[in-house]
Amino acid sequence: MRIHSYNKRETIPVNLRIILADDHPFVILGIRAALEMHAGVTVVDEATNPFSLIERLRSTPCDVLVTDLAMPEHSLAIDDGLNLVRRIRTGWPQLRVVVMTTLANAAILRAIVSDGAVSMVGKAESMDELWQAILAARHGETYLGRSIIEALAQPQDPECEQPPAPRLTGKQAAVVRLLVSGQSISDIAAVLGCDRRTVTRQKREAMAKLGVTNDPGLFSYVRAYGILNFESHI
Repeated sequence: MRIHSYNKRETIPVNLRIILADDHPFVILGIRAALEMHAGVTVVDEATNPFSLIERLRSTPCDVLVTDLAMPEHSLAIDDGLNLVRRIRTGWPQLRVVVMTTLANAAILRAIVSDGAVSMVGKAESMDELWQAILAARHGETYLGRSIIEALAQPQDPECEQPPAPRLTGKQAAVVRLLVSGQSISDIAAVLGCDRRTVTRQKREAMAKLGVTNDPGLFSYVRAYGILNFESHI
């Protein structure tokens, strides 16, 4: 398997068709907006669970699929994301796939990236990292994000797969809880009775503590570990 890296000056052919799949519509909205800033890119369809993803693939031609690895509507089992990827690769062997994940299980990651048509990036990584993976996929190459490479390089201890609970303040936890429930910054400010700038600051500080850099990473982290597991204090 060849791992390829593309620089920002490279361009892609026009009419690059992408299908996005994530169980959080807000995440899809953000990724769509970021990708469609690139000339020639069109998000031709979206899916929020594995069933709808398979239906979209059957009905909508695309060049690259960008999909979350674990969507709870399918199952909460950690290896079901691997089964979904295998099903897609069997049904659409010519399709290039970019997987987004917070998973750190080296065995499952290795099983996925062993397929030369599948690239993978961490959900906490930047949109530029995702774009590089899409560029590589479009050119028939495989791309692994930095967090994926680091996870593959380290031996995994099953007892240490869940990170220590971050210490969020009560307000930070409240902001994150409301955000992942689908409320906007303005909505959260109204609920908490504070200024939008305060909500934005609390969100930024919470993300820093959780070690994520964007909304997809935040949603994925909360889905994986649960906001109730955060050790909150005022």
